[in-house]
Amino acid sequence: MANTSDISKGCFLRFNNELVQVLEYEHRTPGNLRAFYQVKMRNIKTGKLVEHRFRAGEDVELVRVDTNDYSYLYDEGPSLVLMDSETYEQISVDKLLFGDSLKFLKEGMVIKVSFDGDTPIYAEPPTSVELEVTYTEPGIRGDTATKTLKPATLETGAEIRVPLFIEIGEKIKVDTRTGDYMERVKS
Repeated sequence: MANTSDISKGCFLRFNNELVQVLEYEHRTPGNLRAFYQVKMRNIKTGKLVEHRFRAGEDVELVRVDTNDYSYLYDEGPSLVLMDSETYEQISVDKLLFGDSLKFLKEGMVIKVSFDGDTPIYAEPPTSVELEVTYTEPGIRGDTATKTLKPATLETGAEIRVPLFIEIGEKIKVDTRTGDYMERVKS
Protein backbone atom coordinates (compact mmCIF):
# COMPACT_ATOMS: atom_id res chain seq x y z
CA MET A 1 0.00 0.00 0.00
CA ALA A 2 1.31 3.45 -0.90
CA ASN A 3 0.54 6.72 0.83
CA THR A 4 -0.33 10.22 -0.38
CA SER A 5 3.31 11.29 -0.75
CA ASP A 6 3.63 8.73 -3.59
CA ILE A 7 0.93 10.42 -5.69
CA SER A 8 2.13 12.14 -8.87
CA LYS A 9 0.48 13.74 -11.87
CA GLY A 10 -0.59 11.09 -14.39
CA CYS A 11 -0.57 8.14 -11.96
CA PHE A 12 -3.56 5.81 -11.59
CA LEU A 13 -5.36 5.14 -8.30
CA ARG A 14 -8.19 2.91 -7.15
CA PHE A 15 -10.54 5.41 -5.45
CA ASN A 16 -13.98 4.28 -4.16
CA ASN A 17 -13.51 1.01 -6.13
CA GLU A 18 -13.16 2.99 -9.38
CA LEU A 19 -10.02 3.48 -11.47
CA VAL A 20 -9.02 7.16 -11.66
CA GLN A 21 -6.11 9.10 -13.15
CA VAL A 22 -4.56 11.99 -11.23
CA LEU A 23 -4.76 15.22 -13.27
CA GLU A 24 -3.57 17.71 -10.64
CA TYR A 25 -2.38 17.47 -7.08
CA GLU A 26 -1.23 20.07 -4.62
CA HIS A 27 0.26 19.74 -1.15
CA ARG A 28 -1.19 22.39 1.17
CA THR A 29 -0.35 23.41 4.72
CA PRO A 30 -2.91 26.02 5.81
CA GLY A 31 -1.68 28.05 8.81
CA ASN A 32 -1.67 25.98 11.98
CA LEU A 33 -3.81 23.16 10.54
CA ARG A 34 -2.67 19.76 9.34
CA ALA A 35 -1.19 19.35 5.87
CA PHE A 36 -3.31 17.75 3.16
CA TYR A 37 -3.22 16.90 -0.56
CA GLN A 38 -5.88 18.44 -2.83
CA VAL A 39 -6.19 15.99 -5.75
CA LYS A 40 -8.16 16.40 -8.99
CA MET A 41 -8.84 13.05 -10.71
CA ARG A 42 -10.66 11.75 -13.80
CA ASN A 43 -12.70 8.57 -13.60
CA ILE A 44 -11.43 6.31 -16.40
CA LYS A 45 -14.80 4.65 -17.18
CA THR A 46 -17.14 7.63 -16.96
CA GLY A 47 -14.75 10.52 -17.69
CA LYS A 48 -16.18 12.38 -14.69
CA LEU A 49 -13.92 14.76 -12.75
CA VAL A 50 -13.53 14.14 -9.03
CA GLU A 51 -11.82 16.34 -6.44
CA HIS A 52 -10.79 14.90 -3.09
CA ARG A 53 -8.78 16.00 -0.08
CA PHE A 54 -6.39 13.36 1.26
CA ARG A 55 -4.74 13.72 4.68
CA ALA A 56 -0.93 13.71 4.58
CA GLY A 57 0.28 10.12 5.07
CA GLU A 58 -3.11 8.58 4.23
CA ASP A 59 -2.95 5.19 2.47
CA VAL A 60 -3.96 5.11 -1.20
CA GLU A 61 -4.07 2.23 -3.66
CA LEU A 62 -1.76 2.92 -6.60
CA VAL A 63 -2.58 0.84 -9.69
CA ARG A 64 0.25 -0.47 -11.85
CA VAL A 65 -0.53 0.36 -15.44
CA ASP A 66 1.46 -0.89 -18.44
CA THR A 67 1.93 1.60 -21.27
CA ASN A 68 2.96 0.71 -24.82
CA ASP A 69 3.31 2.57 -28.13
CA TYR A 70 0.96 1.53 -30.92
CA SER A 71 0.53 2.61 -34.55
CA TYR A 72 -2.95 3.67 -35.64
CA LEU A 73 -4.06 1.45 -38.54
CA TYR A 74 -7.74 2.13 -39.28
CA ASP A 75 -11.20 3.03 -37.97
CA GLU A 76 -13.57 0.11 -37.32
CA GLY A 77 -17.01 1.25 -36.15
CA PRO A 78 -16.98 2.07 -32.42
CA SER A 79 -13.26 1.34 -32.06
CA LEU A 80 -9.87 1.97 -33.65
CA VAL A 81 -7.49 -0.81 -34.67
CA LEU A 82 -3.92 -0.28 -33.44
CA MET A 83 -0.77 -2.34 -33.99
CA ASP A 84 2.18 -2.96 -31.69
CA SER A 85 5.29 -1.91 -33.65
CA GLU A 86 7.45 -4.68 -32.18
CA THR A 87 5.17 -7.74 -32.10
CA TYR A 88 2.78 -6.68 -34.93
CA GLU A 89 -0.11 -7.68 -32.64
CA GLN A 90 -3.33 -5.81 -33.42
CA ILE A 91 -5.77 -4.57 -30.77
CA SER A 92 -9.09 -2.74 -30.86
CA VAL A 93 -9.40 0.32 -28.63
CA ASP A 94 -12.72 2.04 -27.89
CA LYS A 95 -13.00 5.51 -29.45
CA LEU A 96 -14.27 6.94 -26.14
CA LEU A 97 -10.74 6.64 -24.69
CA PHE A 98 -9.50 9.30 -27.14
CA GLY A 99 -12.06 12.01 -26.36
CA ASP A 100 -11.95 15.12 -28.58
CA SER A 101 -8.44 14.36 -29.91
CA LEU A 102 -9.94 11.55 -32.05
CA LYS A 103 -10.69 13.98 -34.91
CA PHE A 104 -6.97 14.80 -35.33
CA LEU A 105 -5.77 11.20 -35.76
CA LYS A 106 -4.56 9.92 -39.08
CA GLU A 107 -3.23 6.52 -40.07
CA GLY A 108 0.34 5.71 -39.04
CA MET A 109 0.42 8.00 -35.96
CA VAL A 110 2.01 6.63 -32.79
CA ILE A 111 -0.37 6.45 -29.83
CA LYS A 112 0.41 5.56 -26.20
CA VAL A 113 -2.08 3.07 -24.75
CA SER A 114 -2.26 2.17 -21.04
CA PHE A 115 -3.56 -1.20 -19.87
CA ASP A 116 -4.98 -2.48 -16.59
CA GLY A 117 -4.23 -6.16 -17.12
CA ASP A 118 -5.37 -6.82 -20.71
CA THR A 119 -7.98 -4.04 -20.81
CA PRO A 120 -7.06 -0.74 -22.51
CA ILE A 121 -8.00 2.04 -20.07
CA TYR A 122 -6.33 5.16 -21.46
CA ALA A 123 -5.16 6.31 -24.89
CA GLU A 124 -2.93 9.33 -25.44
CA PRO A 125 -2.32 10.62 -28.97
CA PRO A 126 0.72 12.80 -29.73
CA THR A 127 0.38 16.27 -28.16
CA SER A 128 0.75 17.94 -31.56
CA VAL A 129 0.16 16.75 -35.11
CA GLU A 130 0.96 18.13 -38.55
CA LEU A 131 -2.06 18.21 -40.84
CA GLU A 132 -2.81 19.69 -44.25
CA VAL A 133 -5.53 22.32 -44.71
CA THR A 134 -8.03 21.01 -47.30
CA TYR A 135 -10.42 23.95 -47.28
CA THR A 136 -10.47 27.52 -45.99
CA GLU A 137 -11.72 30.87 -47.26
CA PRO A 138 -9.06 33.08 -48.84
CA GLY A 139 -7.59 35.69 -46.50
CA ILE A 140 -7.61 39.41 -47.18
CA ARG A 141 -4.18 40.84 -48.02
CA GLY A 142 -2.79 43.25 -45.46
CA ASP A 143 -5.23 42.23 -42.71
CA THR A 144 -2.60 40.94 -40.29
CA ALA A 145 -2.73 43.62 -37.60
CA THR A 146 -5.41 41.79 -35.61
CA LYS A 147 -5.49 38.21 -34.41
CA THR A 148 -8.52 37.43 -36.51
CA LEU A 149 -9.18 33.73 -37.11
CA LYS A 150 -11.11 31.97 -39.85
CA PRO A 151 -12.51 28.42 -40.05
CA ALA A 152 -10.46 25.74 -41.82
CA THR A 153 -11.07 22.07 -42.61
CA LEU A 154 -8.14 19.67 -42.16
CA GLU A 155 -7.30 16.43 -44.01
CA THR A 156 -8.86 14.37 -41.21
CA GLY A 157 -12.16 16.27 -41.52
CA ALA A 158 -11.64 18.26 -38.31
CA GLU A 159 -12.57 21.93 -38.33
CA ILE A 160 -10.45 24.45 -36.43
CA ARG A 161 -9.80 28.19 -36.49
CA VAL A 162 -6.60 29.42 -38.15
CA PRO A 163 -5.03 32.85 -38.84
CA LEU A 164 -6.04 34.70 -42.03
CA PHE A 165 -2.72 34.01 -43.83
CA ILE A 166 -3.21 30.21 -43.91
CA GLU A 167 -4.22 28.89 -47.34
CA ILE A 168 -5.43 25.61 -48.83
CA GLY A 169 -2.65 23.02 -49.18
CA GLU A 170 -0.48 24.35 -46.33
CA LYS A 171 0.58 22.10 -43.46
CA ILE A 172 -0.07 23.35 -39.95
CA LYS A 173 0.69 22.08 -36.46
CA VAL A 174 -2.35 21.49 -34.22
CA ASP A 175 -2.46 20.87 -30.45
CA THR A 176 -4.52 17.65 -30.03
CA ARG A 177 -5.44 18.45 -26.41
CA THR A 178 -7.15 21.77 -27.17
CA GLY A 179 -7.68 21.70 -30.95
CA ASP A 180 -5.85 25.02 -31.34
CA TYR A 181 -3.66 26.12 -34.24
CA MET A 182 0.01 26.24 -33.13
CA GLU A 183 2.10 27.22 -36.17
CA ARG A 184 2.65 26.82 -39.88
CA VAL A 185 4.98 23.93 -40.78
CA LYS A 186 8.00 24.98 -42.80
CA SER A 187 8.52 22.64 -45.74
